[in-house]
Amino acid sequence: MRLVSLLPSATDIVYALGLGDDLVGVTFECDVPPADRAGKLVVVGGRDTRGMSPGEIDAYVRSQRAAGADLYTLHADALAGLDPDLVLTQDLCRVCALPAGQLTAALDHLGCRADVLSLDPYTLDEVLGTISAVGRQAGVPDRGDALVAALRDRLAAVAAAVAGRQRPRVTVVEWVDPPFAAGHWIPDLVDAAGGEPVAAHPGARSTPTTWAALADAAPQVVLVAPCGFDLAGATGQAEQVASRFPGAAVWAVDADALVVRPGPRLVDGVEAIAAVLHPDVVPPAPAGTTARVA
Repeated sequence: MRLVSLLPSATDIVYALGLGDDLVGVTFECDVPPADRAGKLVVVGGRDTRGMSPGEIDAYVRSQRAAGADLYTLHADALAGLDPDLVLTQDLCRVCALPAGQLTAALDHLGCRADVLSLDPYTLDEVLGTISAVGRQAGVPDRGDALVAALRDRLAAVAAAVAGRQRPRVTVVEWVDPPFAAGHWIPDLVDAAGGEPVAAHPGARSTPTTWAALADAAPQVVLVAPCGFDLAGATGQAEQVASRFPGAAVWAVDADALVVRPGPRLVDGVEAIAAVLHPDVVPPAPAGTTARVA
């Protein structure tokens, strides 16, 4: 089966299912594993924001949306040339990836008969469900079920380790300029790691807020995990906002690897957050994934 992934989290799922050799098309943001990008045609492009500050990125996104302009560009002719059997897309977040409706229209125009699977999870449990769905649609349901079972076993191990322990109040900052309180599956990660998510929107879209509102939630631990940033980027931003949370432990988190992409690595995120919250009963997180800044 010839697979095309139009979002990085779907690419993560494809590789976790052992289907990397079947993946023929990716986005410019798909980076796992980077060594396997050779031979994969980039069918979705977009602006490289790596040199922009969070405020500049937010202003760019808002201006594009106000103008009715797209944040991502589908290279339709390239997609047609790949003759895919299955295309993985989403409608969850227009800031994060190409919406499914735009893809469907392009496929109809091109006369492509590929199946389209839209992955739109809002909770951790729904994320695990998308892994099973990709396995079924790609013809490897046993692999999907086995992977989900293994991920659930890891979650159960964390739950057992933190059972009965005091749950610290945890705020996850998903963006810093303007500040966004975490939504979607991110509060579930905190809960699964043995924390109490505060100033959060479980199972709903993340929304802009104020620093005062975040501080008023009285978090004991603040995790700065800005969408699209690795640990280095998160650390710089965490250092800038740490003074807004006097008395709280402020940590930077590799958001791209552990928090914001709805795929198998969210379980890595649960384990890493649990190591921050309960270091005496949970093994330390891998180097380069979390860092305390205050």
